Amino acid sequence: LRFGPPCGVFFVTYEFLLDAMTAPGEKRDSFSPFRISLAGGAAGISFWLVAIAPDTLKSRQQTCPEGIYPSILSVYRDLVRREGHKALFKGLMPVLIRSFPSNAVCLVGFELTLYLLNILIPN
Repeated sequence: LRFGPPCGVFFVTYEFLLDAMTAPGEKRDSFSPFRISLAGGAAGISFWLVAIAPDTLKSRQQTCPEGIYPSILSVYRDLVRREGHKALFKGLMPVLIRSFPSNAVCLVGFELTLYLLNILIPN
């Protein structure tokens, strides 16, 4: 449940940006590492913008002594009461800095694999 919405945002962002960067009349399946890198990096950033708050809550719940927080909602209430809403986004900048290149490279590898497989095994 925690990564469902972020994954949706990731793939929508990736597909939208690839389509937006593809010239009219150009085939979408042509391999362009530059476009894939930009779309993949931006998709990674969009993923973490949505995922960081639930991930922070999960980490807080996992690292506290057993029995302190009976639910994720109790983690949220305690965190916001003690540290404010900003605490949900602690560590966001390093995650975003790491996210762009790692997702760019990952998706270039994925798309290159698809491209080569389509050459080796058409249709």
